[in-house]
Amino acid sequence: MPTFILSLSFTDQGIRVIKEAPQRAAAARDLARSVGVELGEIYLTTGDSDLLIFAEAPDGDNIAKFALAPSSLGNVRTKTARA
Repeated sequence: MPTFILSLSFTDQGIRVIKEAPQRAAAARDLARSVGVELGEIYLTTGDSDLLIFAEAPDGDNIAKFALAPSSLGNVRTKTARA
């Protein structure tokens, strides 16, 4: 299965509700499973991105569904690259 690297940055809204991050992370794992994405390593980082997620998915459609869902809530901005 192809590997994808998702680079996430918190928005102002996401920082304001940062205390909800553990619940959002659990919801993200559930969402990933439901759209056929297997999450691997997740890193909290400094610099241009706040989070790096390594994920596997059958194709770009699955990863796009996963990446767009949290972005549509307004808490993060997501960039995705196929590794």
